[in-house]
Amino acid sequence: MTVQEGLALAQERGLDLVEVAPGADPPVCRLLDYGRFRYVQTKREREARKSQKSTSLREVRFRPAIGQHDLDAKYRTIQKLLDTGAKVKVSVLFRGRSITHPELGVSLLRKVAEGLQEEAKLERAPTMEGRMMSIILTPTGKRDGRAESTKEKDTKTETDAEPEKTEALVAQGSDNAKAENA
Repeated sequence: MTVQEGLALAQERGLDLVEVAPGADPPVCRLLDYGRFRYVQTKREREARKSQKSTSLREVRFRPAIGQHDLDAKYRTIQKLLDTGAKVKVSVLFRGRSITHPELGVSLLRKVAEGLQEEAKLERAPTMEGRMMSIILTPTGKRDGRAESTKEKDTKTETDAEPEKTEALVAQGSDNAKAENA
């Protein structure tokens, strides 16, 4: 069928002639309502974007000499971020002469990791990056009080042994920090 015949047929039916496969020999065209086609296509794209899960990395900063009340406020902030499904980078910022005592940062990060053991697992041990020491926490998946799936039960058995793993990783990080400062 020629292009003119296709256009005449489309006008007769009140539709549009849309080229579907321009690379084919001969090119393939369809009769359809182009406005409706675009509407359905954008609706599918929106649904696809909605179902995508994006994990972001958020950061919460501490100082080595933080008060208990401030620490509790930071805990709540970290818990909110973990509940949204984001990974959280917990950093201790050393300023001035406080850099000479990295063990304070390690103990603070250990306290945070142990305090959030129910909500998060330790992804990266303490590492020194310039004047900042940081760890990364990832959500365990148990949130909003929902029933645990079998996958979450499997991860629960892994996190039961996590106190030793957490302590080992934190201790390893403190050794790394001492080696960098030496």
